[in-house]
Amino acid sequence: MKTKNYITTYCLFKCSSRYLVHRSNSNSQYSSQFPGFRCQFSRTSRPLETFLPDPKRNLPSVVHPLREYIGRDLTSASNFSGHTHRIPCRFFGSAPIVMQRNPMFSTINADDITKFKEILGEKNVVQDEEVLLAANTDWMQKYKGSSNLLLQPRTTEEVSQILKYCNSRCLAVVPQGGNTGLVGGSVPVFDEVIINMGSMKNIISFDKVSGILVCEAGCILENLVSFLDNQGFVMPLDLGAKGSCQIGGNVSTNAGGLRFVRYGSLHGNVLGLEAVLANGTVLDMLGTLRKDNTGYDLKHLFIGSEGSLGIISKVSILTPPKLSSVNLAFLACKDYVSCQNLLLEAKRKLGNILSAFEFLDSHSMDLVLNHLEGVRNPLPPSMHNFYVLIETTGSDQSYDKEKLEAFLLRYMEVGLISDGVLAQDINQAFSFWRIREGVPEALMKAGAVYKYDLSLPIEKMYDLVEEMRMRLGPAAKVVGYGHLGDGNLHLNISLPEYDDTVLGQVEPFVYEWTSKHRGSISAEHGLGLMKANKIHYSKSTESVHLMVSIKKLLDPNGILNPYKVLPSSLTS
Repeated sequence: MKTKNYITTYCLFKCSSRYLVHRSNSNSQYSSQFPGFRCQFSRTSRPLETFLPDPKRNLPSVVHPLREYIGRDLTSASNFSGHTHRIPCRFFGSAPIVMQRNPMFSTINADDITKFKEILGEKNVVQDEEVLLAANTDWMQKYKGSSNLLLQPRTTEEVSQILKYCNSRCLAVVPQGGNTGLVGGSVPVFDEVIINMGSMKNIISFDKVSGILVCEAGCILENLVSFLDNQGFVMPLDLGAKGSCQIGGNVSTNAGGLRFVRYGSLHGNVLGLEAVLANGTVLDMLGTLRKDNTGYDLKHLFIGSEGSLGIISKVSILTPPKLSSVNLAFLACKDYVSCQNLLLEAKRKLGNILSAFEFLDSHSMDLVLNHLEGVRNPLPPSMHNFYVLIETTGSDQSYDKEKLEAFLLRYMEVGLISDGVLAQDINQAFSFWRIREGVPEALMKAGAVYKYDLSLPIEKMYDLVEEMRMRLGPAAKVVGYGHLGDGNLHLNISLPEYDDTVLGQVEPFVYEWTSKHRGSISAEHGLGLMKANKIHYSKSTESVHLMVSIKKLLDPNGILNPYKVLPSSLTS
């Protein structure tokens, strides 16, 4: 009998860190022309620890309300024949996902364990129940598999031998890094073998002239950030989960992060990589050249493939020089059109020092002010329709500050900015980011929430929020905020308790609306298990079938991260 697995998706929250060091006089006086614009602060030093969760610790209080809904598997056995594995819980953003275990996959036996110990040594073949419990569960506790085996390779050759053997036995595997993903891509669905890359954590080389870093996939992002900081460089990627996430997983998921506006995606920053295919073949694409026009650029197949085409074992990445000047402004705008026009002018006038452009609506601000302790309105006493955070990063503090001040004064005079303040010290800077990054926490404290992560044309982003408000009426509060500079909207539907009638009005409308406007149903979280069967909303049938063909070419037995990324109806 086929085994079914009932997976439920929960609401997400995104936390991001900002690092700042005060460089100005904290007693500076506000400008009489534009309160706050006479003040400054600068570059990073310590994290906003009181706000950010550590994925390897217990979840912060913001997530606690979810726990009453989180179930555990009702049955657990190494042989799944005749058993049902389920996670019965209340859904938060999508209908429950029902999965059937692919009967073509074998189950682990004693001979397999012996073979893996021959390849890795006994201590790197993990069967400890506590370790497996953590590895089977994603850090948000949304998904839980039932793998009974975790392998810890130390070299590319060991990864190759593992995959060669698993392919010959048709044993499904799931690659795992820091396990900080948000869509169920890094944990088993059933009894897949977990291949954790954390033991491959060596920095292979760094070229100070070119800024090119070559390292193994298991390097923790924060360790790379620290290493590069000592060299006078920065990672082009920054995530709230940097203390746990690994660069191989970042590349495999094409992680977005905080520096996207400035440095773009990993497709542009990764110069090369090494990947191991399902049959054990090692693809050496670990180039360090900025220019290489010889044939197909195969590395791009693996960036963002979420471990479904091969396991990334090494990467080479281009890192920019470290800059010393950071300034942050918190602004008010009368309408969304003003936000758009301000973004256009910021790109034109601030140019290459623009490093972040975030927005939130009045509903978001209201939630934060009413549900988060210690948060104050930076622009009292009135409330405004929209708020924008502009951050600049450059190499000349005096010049950059003057440039930003001139920009803000100019567009206050012409009416794009209704009010604003420039952070005068590190505490004020933290408080500004606390407002933007505290919206998800405030939503959680306000009650039930359905959450969506979407990419849309910037001029259309807020249209969806307004249409959803008209569609739902007073039944729910519709909240819109996100990365305006990236065209990334976080759409949230907040209500006192979960209501299937409201959800029926939201889905599939939100996906259909996004598709109609040629947007993406996943801006930065990936597809994983959560959205694999919804890929058609963002990709054409022909594109999806081509992806399936590539998957079958590189992984004909389908052992690499099954049930993820692509529709199960086309890959099983």
